Amino acid sequence: MRNIMIIAVVMIGLGTFMAQMADKMSSASATSAPRTTVAIAATASAGGRSFAISRDGRGHFQTEGRIDGQRVAFMIDTGASVVALNETSAARFGLRPSRGEYNATVSTANGTIKAARTRIAMLEVGGLIVRDVDAMVLPDEALSENLLGLSFLSRLKRFEYSNGQLVLEE
Repeated sequence: MRNIMIIAVVMIGLGTFMAQMADKMSSASATSAPRTTVAIAATASAGGRSFAISRDGRGHFQTEGRIDGQRVAFMIDTGASVVALNETSAARFGLRPSRGEYNATVSTANGTIKAARTRIAMLEVGGLIVRDVDAMVLPDEALSENLLGLSFLSRLKRFEYSNGQLVLEE
């Protein structure tokens, strides 16, 4: 468990560093005007699918996904080890952990909290589908936005920041 926590802290630090670098590389971050998130799906030349997501006005990558066919909003977080859902969102998908299931200790920007481990049968983002995805349910007060973490992203062929967009490829 200690090793997992160390890896999680390193991944959070790496994600923060990458976000700061992306902000410096983009001239669009200098404007204070809000931007609309634009997502573009395209077929890659090698026969796989790719999905590009532009940064929002805060500099974050927001997208809509589907869990078992139902819509859910995500912020993409390369510093999150797993997909993280708040309790309200998780309940919409039938994930209602009992208090005893909140036995995993996780570090967040708001401090250390208890979370419940779970699995998502099917998670789709921009036509890219990953099955049997590790996830965590966190209390609403600890997580305002659902996070699309590495338990989804690492199962793709690639994900990268390119030309001001985050590109996901299956």
